[in-house]
Amino acid sequence: MTHQPLGVGVVGAGRVGAVLAAALGAAGHPVVAAAGESDASRARIAALLPGVPVQKPTSVARACDVLLLTVPDDMLGNVVSVLAASGALREGQYVVHTSGRHGLAVLEPAREVGARVVAMHPAMTFTGTALDLERLAGCVFGLTAGTYERAVAEALVADLGGRPMWVPEQMRTLYHAGLAHGANHLVTLVTEAMEMLAAAGADDPSATLRPLLTAALDNALAHGDAALTGPIVRGDVGTVEAHLRDLVANAPQTLPSYVAMARATLDRAVTDGRLLPIRAVKIHDLLEDASATVAAAQRAAWTARTTGTAGR
Repeated sequence: MTHQPLGVGVVGAGRVGAVLAAALGAAGHPVVAAAGESDASRARIAALLPGVPVQKPTSVARACDVLLLTVPDDMLGNVVSVLAASGALREGQYVVHTSGRHGLAVLEPAREVGARVVAMHPAMTFTGTALDLERLAGCVFGLTAGTYERAVAEALVADLGGRPMWVPEQMRTLYHAGLAHGANHLVTLVTEAMEMLAAAGADDPSATLRPLLTAALDNALAHGDAALTGPIVRGDVGTVEAHLRDLVANAPQTLPSYVAMARATLDRAVTDGRLLPIRAVKIHDLLEDASATVAAAQRAAWTARTTGTAGR
Protein backbone atom coordinates (compact mmCIF):
# COMPACT_ATOMS: atom_id res chain seq x y z
CA MET A 1 0.00 0.00 0.00
CA THR A 2 1.41 3.36 -1.05
CA HIS A 3 -0.46 5.61 1.42
CA GLN A 4 -2.61 5.47 4.54
CA PRO A 5 -5.44 2.93 4.63
CA LEU A 6 -8.76 4.17 3.28
CA GLY A 7 -12.10 2.53 4.05
CA VAL A 8 -13.54 1.24 0.78
CA GLY A 9 -17.21 0.83 -0.09
CA VAL A 10 -18.57 -0.56 -3.35
CA VAL A 11 -21.97 0.09 -4.90
CA GLY A 12 -22.72 -2.35 -7.68
CA ALA A 13 -20.84 -5.54 -6.79
CA GLY A 14 -20.74 -6.83 -10.34
CA ARG A 15 -17.78 -8.45 -12.02
CA VAL A 16 -15.64 -5.32 -11.79
CA GLY A 17 -16.65 -3.90 -8.42
CA ALA A 18 -16.24 -7.02 -6.32
CA VAL A 19 -12.82 -7.75 -7.82
CA LEU A 20 -11.46 -4.19 -7.40
CA ALA A 21 -12.74 -4.04 -3.83
CA ALA A 22 -11.11 -7.39 -3.06
CA ALA A 23 -7.81 -6.22 -4.57
CA LEU A 24 -7.86 -2.99 -2.56
CA GLY A 25 -8.66 -5.02 0.55
CA ALA A 26 -5.66 -7.25 -0.11
CA ALA A 27 -3.52 -4.11 -0.49
CA GLY A 28 -4.44 -2.98 3.02
CA HIS A 29 -7.56 -0.87 2.53
CA PRO A 30 -10.41 -2.25 4.66
CA VAL A 31 -13.58 -2.94 2.69
CA VAL A 32 -16.28 -1.64 5.01
CA ALA A 33 -19.50 -2.34 3.07
CA ALA A 34 -20.90 -3.42 -0.27
CA ALA A 35 -24.20 -3.02 -2.08
CA GLY A 36 -25.56 -5.56 -4.53
CA GLU A 37 -29.14 -6.57 -5.19
CA SER A 38 -28.93 -9.54 -7.54
CA ASP A 39 -28.19 -13.09 -6.47
CA ALA A 40 -25.03 -13.00 -8.60
CA SER A 41 -23.80 -9.86 -6.83
CA ARG A 42 -24.49 -11.35 -3.41
CA ALA A 43 -22.59 -14.48 -4.42
CA ARG A 44 -19.60 -12.40 -5.55
CA ILE A 45 -19.59 -10.48 -2.28
CA ALA A 46 -19.64 -13.75 -0.34
CA ALA A 47 -16.83 -15.23 -2.43
CA LEU A 48 -14.54 -12.23 -2.86
CA LEU A 49 -15.44 -10.08 0.14
CA PRO A 50 -16.19 -12.58 2.93
CA GLY A 51 -17.47 -10.93 6.07
CA VAL A 52 -18.15 -7.58 4.41
CA PRO A 53 -21.65 -6.40 5.31
CA VAL A 54 -24.18 -6.03 2.51
CA GLN A 55 -25.99 -2.72 2.90
CA LYS A 56 -28.09 -0.21 1.01
CA PRO A 57 -26.15 2.11 -1.33
CA THR A 58 -26.73 5.11 0.94
CA SER A 59 -25.38 3.20 3.95
CA VAL A 60 -22.36 2.05 1.97
CA ALA A 61 -21.64 5.63 0.89
CA ARG A 62 -21.86 6.96 4.44
CA ALA A 63 -19.49 4.29 5.79
CA CYS A 64 -16.50 4.70 3.47
CA ASP A 65 -13.62 7.00 2.56
CA VAL A 66 -13.44 5.73 -1.04
CA LEU A 67 -16.74 4.94 -2.72
CA LEU A 68 -16.43 2.71 -5.79
CA LEU A 69 -19.39 3.13 -8.15
CA THR A 70 -19.29 0.12 -10.45
CA VAL A 71 -22.82 0.29 -11.85
CA PRO A 72 -23.72 0.18 -15.58
CA ASP A 73 -22.94 3.34 -17.56
CA ASP A 74 -26.57 4.29 -18.11
CA MET A 75 -27.35 4.04 -14.39
CA LEU A 76 -24.33 5.96 -13.14
CA GLY A 77 -25.73 9.49 -13.36
CA ASN A 78 -28.90 8.57 -11.51
CA VAL A 79 -27.01 6.71 -8.76
CA VAL A 80 -24.71 9.70 -8.14
CA SER A 81 -27.63 12.12 -8.07
CA VAL A 82 -29.62 9.99 -5.60
CA LEU A 83 -26.65 9.51 -3.28
CA ALA A 84 -25.82 13.22 -3.31
CA ALA A 85 -29.45 14.28 -2.78
CA SER A 86 -29.83 11.87 0.15
CA GLY A 87 -26.88 13.37 1.99
CA ALA A 88 -24.92 10.11 1.81
CA LEU A 89 -21.87 11.77 0.23
CA ARG A 90 -19.64 14.13 2.16
CA GLU A 91 -16.89 16.67 1.74
CA GLY A 92 -13.43 15.16 1.25
CA GLN A 93 -14.72 11.70 0.42
CA TYR A 94 -13.38 10.09 -2.77
CA VAL A 95 -16.11 9.07 -5.21
CA VAL A 96 -14.64 6.87 -7.94
CA HIS A 97 -16.46 5.36 -10.90
CA THR A 98 -15.11 2.66 -13.22
CA SER A 99 -16.94 3.57 -16.43
CA GLY A 100 -14.83 3.81 -19.56
CA ARG A 101 -17.21 6.12 -21.35
CA HIS A 102 -17.82 8.67 -18.59
CA GLY A 103 -15.40 11.18 -17.17
CA LEU A 104 -15.94 13.60 -14.31
CA ALA A 105 -19.08 15.37 -15.58
CA VAL A 106 -21.31 12.50 -14.49
CA LEU A 107 -19.96 12.91 -10.93
CA GLU A 108 -20.85 16.59 -10.74
CA PRO A 109 -23.54 16.09 -8.04
CA ALA A 110 -20.88 14.50 -5.84
CA ARG A 111 -18.37 17.27 -6.52
CA GLU A 112 -20.98 19.88 -5.63
CA VAL A 113 -21.27 18.50 -2.09
CA GLY A 114 -17.49 18.57 -1.69
CA ALA A 115 -16.53 15.03 -2.66
CA ARG A 116 -13.30 14.45 -4.57
CA VAL A 117 -14.17 12.75 -7.85
CA VAL A 118 -12.18 10.33 -10.00
CA ALA A 119 -12.85 8.29 -13.15
CA MET A 120 -10.83 5.05 -13.00
CA HIS A 121 -11.54 2.52 -15.76
CA PRO A 122 -9.65 -0.80 -15.90
CA ALA A 123 -8.85 -1.76 -19.50
CA MET A 124 -9.54 -5.42 -18.91
CA THR A 125 -12.30 -7.99 -19.29
CA PHE A 126 -13.50 -9.39 -15.97
CA THR A 127 -14.91 -12.78 -15.00
CA GLY A 128 -15.96 -11.56 -11.55
CA THR A 129 -13.94 -14.30 -9.85
CA ALA A 130 -10.63 -14.60 -7.99
CA LEU A 131 -8.98 -15.33 -11.36
CA ASP A 132 -9.12 -11.60 -12.10
CA LEU A 133 -7.00 -10.64 -9.11
CA GLU A 134 -3.76 -11.82 -10.71
CA ARG A 135 -4.76 -10.36 -14.07
CA LEU A 136 -4.86 -6.87 -12.56
CA ALA A 137 -1.05 -6.87 -12.48
CA GLY A 138 0.03 -4.52 -15.27
CA CYS A 139 -3.56 -3.63 -16.23
CA VAL A 140 -3.89 -0.10 -17.60
CA PHE A 141 -6.43 2.14 -15.85
CA GLY A 142 -7.86 5.06 -17.79
CA LEU A 143 -7.79 7.90 -15.25
CA THR A 144 -9.43 11.29 -15.26
CA ALA A 145 -9.17 13.47 -12.16
CA GLY A 146 -8.58 17.01 -10.99
CA THR A 147 -5.19 18.29 -9.87
CA TYR A 148 -5.78 17.59 -6.17
CA GLU A 149 -7.09 14.06 -6.79
CA ARG A 150 -4.31 12.85 -9.10
CA ALA A 151 -1.96 11.57 -6.41
CA VAL A 152 -4.58 9.44 -4.66
CA ALA A 153 -5.91 8.17 -8.00
CA GLU A 154 -2.43 7.03 -9.03
CA ALA A 155 -1.86 5.50 -5.59
CA LEU A 156 -5.07 3.46 -5.83
CA VAL A 157 -4.04 2.17 -9.26
CA ALA A 158 -0.62 1.24 -7.88
CA ASP A 159 -2.28 -0.61 -5.00
CA LEU A 160 -4.30 -2.53 -7.59
CA GLY A 161 -1.08 -3.50 -9.38
CA GLY A 162 -2.04 -1.46 -12.43
CA ARG A 163 -0.55 1.30 -14.57
CA PRO A 164 -2.16 4.74 -14.99
CA MET A 165 -3.11 6.25 -18.34
CA TRP A 166 -4.35 9.83 -18.05
CA VAL A 167 -7.32 10.51 -20.33
CA PRO A 168 -8.59 14.08 -20.88
CA GLU A 169 -12.25 14.57 -19.98
CA GLN A 170 -13.25 15.30 -23.58
CA MET A 171 -11.53 12.13 -24.84
CA ARG A 172 -13.17 9.59 -22.52
CA THR A 173 -15.69 8.37 -25.09
CA LEU A 174 -13.02 7.99 -27.79
CA TYR A 175 -10.81 6.11 -25.34
CA HIS A 176 -13.66 3.74 -24.56
CA ALA A 177 -14.58 3.32 -28.23
CA GLY A 178 -11.01 2.23 -28.95
CA LEU A 179 -11.19 -0.44 -26.28
CA ALA A 180 -14.63 -1.64 -27.37
CA HIS A 181 -13.62 -1.73 -31.03
CA GLY A 182 -10.49 -3.71 -30.22
CA ALA A 183 -11.89 -6.12 -27.64
CA ASN A 184 -15.64 -6.49 -28.16
CA HIS A 185 -15.49 -6.51 -31.94
CA LEU A 186 -12.56 -8.93 -31.79
CA VAL A 187 -14.85 -11.43 -30.08
CA THR A 188 -17.38 -11.07 -32.89
CA LEU A 189 -14.65 -11.37 -35.52
CA VAL A 190 -13.15 -14.51 -33.97
CA THR A 191 -16.55 -16.12 -33.45
CA GLU A 192 -17.49 -15.56 -37.08
CA ALA A 193 -14.13 -16.94 -38.24
CA MET A 194 -14.83 -20.09 -36.20
CA GLU A 195 -18.27 -20.34 -37.82
CA MET A 196 -16.65 -20.21 -41.26
CA LEU A 197 -14.17 -22.92 -40.37
CA ALA A 198 -16.89 -25.09 -38.85
CA ALA A 199 -18.89 -24.76 -42.07
CA ALA A 200 -15.74 -25.79 -43.95
CA GLY A 201 -15.52 -28.97 -41.87
CA ALA A 202 -13.08 -28.08 -39.07
CA ASP A 203 -13.54 -30.36 -36.04
CA ASP A 204 -11.93 -27.82 -33.69
CA PRO A 205 -12.07 -24.31 -35.16
CA SER A 206 -10.59 -22.70 -32.06
CA ALA A 207 -7.49 -24.91 -32.16
CA THR A 208 -7.13 -24.19 -35.87
CA LEU A 209 -7.24 -20.44 -35.30
CA ARG A 210 -5.30 -20.12 -32.04
CA PRO A 211 -1.69 -20.14 -33.41
CA LEU A 212 -2.62 -17.87 -36.32
CA LEU A 213 -4.55 -15.37 -34.19
CA THR A 214 -1.92 -15.29 -31.47
CA ALA A 215 0.79 -14.47 -34.00
CA ALA A 216 -1.42 -11.93 -35.81
CA LEU A 217 -2.32 -10.14 -32.57
CA ASP A 218 1.28 -9.99 -31.37
CA ASN A 219 2.46 -8.72 -34.75
CA ALA A 220 -0.31 -6.12 -34.99
CA LEU A 221 0.40 -4.78 -31.49
CA ALA A 222 4.12 -4.57 -32.29
CA HIS A 223 4.04 -3.33 -35.89
CA GLY A 224 0.59 -1.95 -36.72
CA ASP A 225 -0.28 -1.91 -40.43
CA ALA A 226 3.10 -3.41 -41.32
CA ALA A 227 1.76 -6.70 -39.92
CA LEU A 228 -0.98 -6.92 -42.56
CA THR A 229 -0.84 -10.03 -44.74
CA GLY A 230 -3.37 -11.87 -46.87
CA PRO A 231 -5.14 -11.59 -50.21
CA ILE A 232 -6.15 -7.92 -50.02
CA VAL A 233 -2.63 -6.66 -49.30
CA ARG A 234 -1.30 -8.96 -52.02
CA GLY A 235 -3.93 -7.79 -54.48
CA ASP A 236 -5.33 -11.30 -55.05
CA VAL A 237 -8.57 -10.25 -56.73
CA GLY A 238 -9.61 -13.78 -57.60
CA THR A 239 -9.20 -14.97 -54.02
CA VAL A 240 -11.31 -12.13 -52.62
CA GLU A 241 -13.98 -12.84 -55.23
CA ALA A 242 -13.97 -16.53 -54.28
CA HIS A 243 -14.25 -15.66 -50.58
CA LEU A 244 -17.31 -13.53 -51.18
CA ARG A 245 -18.97 -16.18 -53.34
CA ASP A 246 -18.42 -18.96 -50.81
CA LEU A 247 -19.54 -16.84 -47.88
CA VAL A 248 -22.83 -16.10 -49.61
CA ALA A 249 -23.33 -19.83 -50.19
CA ASN A 250 -22.12 -21.26 -46.88
CA ALA A 251 -21.86 -18.60 -44.15
CA PRO A 252 -24.03 -15.64 -45.18
CA GLN A 253 -24.31 -14.36 -41.60
CA THR A 254 -20.60 -13.47 -41.73
CA LEU A 255 -20.72 -11.56 -45.03
CA PRO A 256 -21.49 -8.06 -43.63
CA SER A 257 -18.54 -8.01 -41.25
CA TYR A 258 -16.20 -9.62 -43.81
CA VAL A 259 -17.05 -6.91 -46.32
CA ALA A 260 -16.72 -4.12 -43.75
CA MET A 261 -13.32 -5.32 -42.53
CA ALA A 262 -12.12 -6.01 -46.07
CA ARG A 263 -12.97 -2.44 -47.07
CA ALA A 264 -11.12 -1.05 -44.06
CA THR A 265 -8.13 -3.27 -44.82
CA LEU A 266 -8.17 -2.18 -48.46
CA ASP A 267 -8.16 1.49 -47.46
CA ARG A 268 -5.17 1.00 -45.20
CA ALA A 269 -3.24 -1.00 -47.80
CA VAL A 270 -3.85 1.70 -50.42
CA THR A 271 -2.90 4.51 -48.05
CA ASP A 272 0.50 3.01 -47.21
CA GLY A 273 1.22 2.23 -50.89
CA ARG A 274 1.41 -1.54 -50.60
CA LEU A 275 -1.27 -2.24 -53.20
CA LEU A 276 -1.17 -1.41 -56.91
CA PRO A 277 -3.98 1.00 -57.85
CA ILE A 278 -5.38 -1.21 -60.63
CA ARG A 279 -5.77 -4.15 -58.24
CA ALA A 280 -7.17 -1.89 -55.53
CA VAL A 281 -9.90 -0.68 -57.89
CA LYS A 282 -10.88 -4.23 -58.82
CA ILE A 283 -11.12 -5.30 -55.18
CA HIS A 284 -13.01 -2.11 -54.35
CA ASP A 285 -15.59 -2.89 -57.04
CA LEU A 286 -16.03 -6.45 -55.77
CA LEU A 287 -16.64 -5.18 -52.25
CA GLU A 288 -19.07 -2.52 -53.47
CA ASP A 289 -21.11 -5.19 -55.24
CA ALA A 290 -21.04 -7.33 -52.12
CA SER A 291 -22.10 -4.35 -50.01
CA ALA A 292 -25.13 -3.88 -52.26
CA THR A 293 -26.00 -7.55 -51.78
CA VAL A 294 -25.68 -7.18 -48.01
CA ALA A 295 -27.81 -4.02 -47.97
CA ALA A 296 -30.54 -5.65 -50.04
CA ALA A 297 -30.61 -8.70 -47.76
CA GLN A 298 -30.75 -6.51 -44.65
CA ARG A 299 -33.61 -4.43 -46.11
CA ALA A 300 -35.53 -7.59 -46.95
CA ALA A 301 -34.99 -8.98 -43.46
CA TRP A 302 -36.06 -5.68 -41.88
CA THR A 303 -39.18 -5.54 -44.03
CA ALA A 304 -40.05 -9.10 -43.10
CA ARG A 305 -39.69 -8.35 -39.40
CA THR A 306 -41.69 -5.14 -39.48
CA THR A 307 -44.51 -6.55 -41.61
CA GLY A 308 -44.72 -9.83 -39.73
CA THR A 309 -43.85 -11.96 -42.75
CA ALA A 310 -40.61 -13.41 -41.34
CA GLY A 311 -40.63 -17.18 -41.28
CA ARG A 312 -43.71 -17.54 -43.48
